Amino acid sequence: MELEGIGKTFGRGAKARAVLGGVSLTVEEGEFVSLLGPSGSGKTTLFQIIGGLETADEGAVRIAGEDTTGQTGHIAYMPQQASLLPWKTVAGNIELALAVAGRPKGEAKELTAQWLERIGLSAYAASYPDVLSGGMQQRVSFLRALLSPQPLMCLDEPFGALDALTRLHMQQWLLSLWEENRRSVLFVTHSIDEALMLSDRIVVLSGAPAAVIRDIRVPLGRPRSGKLWTDPLFNEMKQQLYEALQPQSGEERKQAAAWKEGRS
Repeated sequence: MELEGIGKTFGRGAKARAVLGGVSLTVEEGEFVSLLGPSGSGKTTLFQIIGGLETADEGAVRIAGEDTTGQTGHIAYMPQQASLLPWKTVAGNIELALAVAGRPKGEAKELTAQWLERIGLSAYAASYPDVLSGGMQQRVSFLRALLSPQPLMCLDEPFGALDALTRLHMQQWLLSLWEENRRSVLFVTHSIDEALMLSDRIVVLSGAPAAVIRDIRVPLGRPRSGKLWTDPLFNEMKQQLYEALQPQSGEERKQAAAWKEGRS
């Protein structure tokens, strides 16, 4: 996927609020890219534009080389909340997503059964979402995205509402599945540790109107585990990202602009 100069302003006149100020970034095939930025920097709006649910004022979205600006149906999306249909069973939620994606009914049932077994939730196939823990619901939500045929998955801070231990388990679980499939992923998080644990690259956004101020490749080997936190390089990068996320002075904005110009 390629984003080129995405800009978005809400409101008009004195009430106008610029949210995105020309965001350009790429996600290569099979790459895991995380977006880091302060609250209100337009990360969710950017996802809505990528998915065609919101219209950009300027710029273009290209997926697999095709201009998909303003079009829906080109990404698999996992929101912050699991958003499972409460009147459908766990299996029914997944089967419905596969049917919408064009899978034949029989194939959808077979795939659902296979994958619920793989993620350890086959015993809950006939249960309704309200009996699942938060982590279980997020597993089902991720599975819907994983089984969608689109080449890019956009995950919008999917573990933000989970407790620390469940979140860690979900990170490791997500990594294990991603290692098997290597789908292209754009992942929103507010956690520096989470971004370093999961990502090939980390894109840092400024405050609104958001622009890319850093694009950092993560030089940590795969597969990754909880032992990563003891690696000096991990802690060095954590400090670097923490500093990049601090509010910028006018001079720091100039330096960031110069860095961006040098990268182009």
